[in-house]
This record gives sequence, structure tokens and C-alpha cells, in this order.
Amino acid sequence: MLKLLCSVLIIYFALGSLLFVMQRTLIYFPRGAVDHGYPELEFANQGQIIKTILVNGGQKKALLYFGGNAEAVAFNAVDFTRALPDYSVYLVNYRSYGGSSGSPNEQGLYSDALAIYDQLTGQHTSIGVIGRSLGSGIASYLAAERDISHLVLVTPFASIEAVAQAQFPIYPMKYLLKDKYNSAARSKDIKAKVLLVIAEHDRVIARVHSDKLVTAYTPLKPQVALIKNADHNDISQYPKYYQVIQAFLK
Repeated sequence: MLKLLCSVLIIYFALGSLLFVMQRTLIYFPRGAVDHGYPELEFANQGQIIKTILVNGGQKKALLYFGGNAEAVAFNAVDFTRALPDYSVYLVNYRSYGGSSGSPNEQGLYSDALAIYDQLTGQHTSIGVIGRSLGSGIASYLAAERDISHLVLVTPFASIEAVAQAQFPIYPMKYLLKDKYNSAARSKDIKAKVLLVIAEHDRVIARVHSDKLVTAYTPLKPQVALIKNADHNDISQYPKYYQVIQAFLK
């Protein structure tokens, strides 16, 4: 019995150690550069070069777009061109994504978001933010730290820590996880108008995690849009997706 217990503990700590060491490979899935034909801007920050695709350049109002953990943001360019012609849309490639340098981590991506906003703020009358999945955590941080006009969170979560704890219930993710993206905790510092767009059948971010974020934002009276039949990865393929965003930004 003692040998069995020792074996179980060895396996438990070995897997926990592996999870700790490999955790960022489970959060970030960098995509390489994609040919897209749109202008690209480079933002320097902390010794890194962050490449950002510009859609509908020259508009007075702007939107920053932060995508999902395995998303090539360039693939949104055509849809944003058509759906949001009155906004200059900046599609941000995270560190190591889309030709940007560096390696992604929570504090680094936060810093990049602030740097991009600060460099653009004098060029536009207002700046709004759209964050999808992982990007909802970065968008929430930026909205809490800067003067954002509109905040759109797509397939969002209350925190990555809560998502990870549900996936690995036998481990104390509070102590193991380096990148926690606690959007719910930042809701009290956000003054922007807020829209949360939720997929009815999200199989990546369980509904409970999105609902917790809705609850955190309730004092702000956010708009909440449920995209019927949509899943986590196909939500933007439904006509209602862009319709609710367009209506919210007016």
C-alpha cells in the first residue's frame, strides 16, 4: 500500500512539474506570417517588433483587434474591411505570431497593447477594442488602463486561471499558473461601453466561464449577445456576429 501511494505521488508531482514547465505551450499557439495584401505597421516595444495589419486606414475612429490563441488575425481583414468601413482596424499579431518577434507571455502582451494604443492615440478621435478568446483578456486589461470608447469581448472568460483549474482540477492552478488573465477582476476599472458576444455551444470556453464574466460586468450594464448554434471557432461565420458589433459601435 505504501509503495502504491509513493508511486501515485511520484506520478502526481512529475505530471505537475511537466504542466508547470510546458504551460505556455498549452496557452499560446503562434501562427506564422500570412500573405494578405494589406498595409503592415511595426510597433517597437521592450526590444520587440510587433507587426500589426491595418484595415481601412485613414479613418478618424479606430479599433484594435486582439485575436485568439491560435488565430492568424490576417484572415479577418476582408470581413473587417466590409463590416467596419468607418473604422481604421489594427489587427495585432502577438509576440511570435504573424512575423512579430519575441515569445508570448501575459505581461509582455499587456505591455505591447499599451504601447500600440499610446502610439496611435494622437492619430484618432477615439479607440475601441475587440478581443476574441485569449484576446479578451488583453482587451480587458487595455480597457482598464486606458481611455477606450467601446470594448467588445468575444467568446470571453472570467480568467484563464479558472479555465485551467476546471481542466486540471487535481492541481492548484493558483500557484502553478504564470499567465492568469483575470478579466473579471479588472471589470471594476473599466469605463467603456461593453459588449460580450457568446457562442451558444462553445466547446473551448465553457459557458460558465463567460457567464462569470457577464456577472462581473453587470454593474456596467453591458450588452450581451448570444450567437445561436455557434461554437468557439466558427462564431464569426454567423451573420449576427458582425451585425451585433456594428450596432454596438454606432
